[in-house]
Amino acid sequence: MGSGFVFEPPSDEELEDDIHSGDDNAPESAWDFAAYSEAVAEEHARRHTTSVDQKIHKLRQQRVVSLPNDSDSDSDSESNKQEDYKPDEGDDDENDVVESDKPFFAAAEGVSYQAKSFLELNLSRPLLRACEALGYSKPTPIQAACIPLAMAGRDICASAITGSGKTAAFSLPTLERLLYRPKRVPAIRVLILTPTRELAVQVHSMIEKLAQFTDIRCCLIVGGLSNKVQEAALRSMPDAVVATPGRMIDHLRNSMSVDLDDLAVLILDEADRLLELGFNAEIQELVHMCSKRRQTMLFSATMTEEVAELVKLSLKKPLRLSADPSAQRPAALTEEVVRIRRMREAHYEAVLLALCSKTFTSKVIIFSGTKLAAHRLKILFGLAGLKAAEIHSHLTQAQRLDSLELFRKQEVDFLIATDVAARGLDIAGIRTVINYACPRDLTTYVHRVGRTARAGREGYAVTFVTDNDRSLLKAIAKKAGSRLKSRIVAEESINKWAQTIEQMEDQVATILREEKEEMALRKAEMEAAKAENMIEHREEIFSRPKKTWFITEKEKNLIAKEVKGYSETKKNSGNVVVSAQQAEDLKLKEKRKREREKNLPRKKRRKLEAEREMLEEENESDDSEGENKKSKKDKSGIPLVEVAYRKAKAIKAGKKAQDGGKNIKKMGKKAAQPQSRTDEMQELFLTDMSEKRGKKNLQHVQKKSRNSFKSKSRYKRR
Repeated sequence: MGSGFVFEPPSDEELEDDIHSGDDNAPESAWDFAAYSEAVAEEHARRHTTSVDQKIHKLRQQRVVSLPNDSDSDSDSESNKQEDYKPDEGDDDENDVVESDKPFFAAAEGVSYQAKSFLELNLSRPLLRACEALGYSKPTPIQAACIPLAMAGRDICASAITGSGKTAAFSLPTLERLLYRPKRVPAIRVLILTPTRELAVQVHSMIEKLAQFTDIRCCLIVGGLSNKVQEAALRSMPDAVVATPGRMIDHLRNSMSVDLDDLAVLILDEADRLLELGFNAEIQELVHMCSKRRQTMLFSATMTEEVAELVKLSLKKPLRLSADPSAQRPAALTEEVVRIRRMREAHYEAVLLALCSKTFTSKVIIFSGTKLAAHRLKILFGLAGLKAAEIHSHLTQAQRLDSLELFRKQEVDFLIATDVAARGLDIAGIRTVINYACPRDLTTYVHRVGRTARAGREGYAVTFVTDNDRSLLKAIAKKAGSRLKSRIVAEESINKWAQTIEQMEDQVATILREEKEEMALRKAEMEAAKAENMIEHREEIFSRPKKTWFITEKEKNLIAKEVKGYSETKKNSGNVVVSAQQAEDLKLKEKRKREREKNLPRKKRRKLEAEREMLEEENESDDSEGENKKSKKDKSGIPLVEVAYRKAKAIKAGKKAQDGGKNIKKMGKKAAQPQSRTDEMQELFLTDMSEKRGKKNLQHVQKKSRNSFKSKSRYKRR
């Protein structure tokens, strides 16, 4: 396919359908997050806690904070201006080169990326009826290319822009193949893996909607939900399983009658993330458990180009399909940048609230860098009277799914999230994505901004950039070209919100303190309940078989260290951009660390050096192979415990030999030194006495004593 291919915008008929979406015959939504989570109110009642919204409402009633008014001044009405972005001098103009012709991939000649309707793709009537119910009339380019090849059983590595219908591209051909399965032999025939729980819930919901007119059963296996319910569902042998890698391995190893021997199709959604260090070991373990005679399909908006990673998945002559690879961001997306100068870095939150209160007021996703920052923003938005929900890993699975459902139903205007929500989530109608924390690589940027401007609709992506992130700003400008805009926020509005946030600080501290107290009480209750269960059901608990895992704790820690250092190693690649200020800070930290070590006492300093040497030797021994491994192990020092053990063992053996009357020669450094006269005489005396005990012929002993050393005669007194 040519590089000039552009994703088709929605037709006039589709736009009319969107306008009249409130009619009785409107297509049903493919996503339904509420079906998989318990009521959050019941969860709070069971745990004796209150939600953040209740705390915020209570504090707002007690103390009213004056909020900035939009009609205070005329200058505020023109607070947010949009200008063409002018790149700084010294920007690089080099073009990124992507290798497309790989001998590993089979030739994809004759593949068509166009289809007028789903009828042309030879799908069965139940699937066509489901597509009509969901409002799918015309296949997207990636669907038109993938569905015929996937139905033929070919291995596929497919990439397309975000919002192009990749989920339906692998779901429809998989369901078509399952319609002709041997129904008398129940087995797990399809396994779909995703990197996040929310994406797994979304894919499962999509498959349930597409299979609503068939007898195909699908099962959801993710962390955070009931383990026993999932185990019972797997034992019933569903036709398809949507899972996260960790929980699936847990069931395969520790649940009875669960296996993947009859697996026919393995699908990796967001495959580039699953092939990274955090999931790589788990994916390899699952691949080994799967049947070798299977079909493997990989889908992502940013597919990896490393053939070595794909070879590990045992792909058989895969086809490389790319729908619009040259434009990884949607054509209808407007990208903007908000420059935060050094003097304004303290008012980061004020700039965000100024934007969200006037310009971007609804259907906005805000990506924060950390969980704590996301939670603080949720509290500030609530105190400012803005309806917001949060999603990050500090929340329970029920709370996370409830936040997505509230945002999908438009009961809240803002969704504050970490990168948990950056991949795959398709929530209709998202107008704006705000990168409150600037992404550290372009791949993360592509997936974040891909939550808006989906399926040809318009959208905005706003990125906050400080002076320390100038290099990343250049990379984004290079990628976006002339479409990048610069947004300027009025200083008066920022100052007003900064004063408001200062007034809110006491309320924020009160809410955080209450949450901390609730957490401590909850932990105490959990420990008490655990102790009661251990007393009442001790025999039953200890009779259960111990859970197993495919790697040891030591290997887990090594993988965690590799994942932690993954971002640092990626900084050398072209995709990642690191600010010069961060590099200077790291150098200063290392320098201060060395100065502190110089001032330490000699014993502590030597101990630190010894620990570093041992760590270096461990890393070298892990990296080396074969003979190099053995030689490095020989060079490494022996621990003191082992030396003491060997010494004690040698002393014990020597005493045992002495009791038996054997002559012991001391080995080591002392054996090479010349003996003193007294030691020599004592040794000769002991040898002579042992000979006297062992021999019966006294005459022979006397003859030998006469011819022996003269000084011996003084000891032989009868």
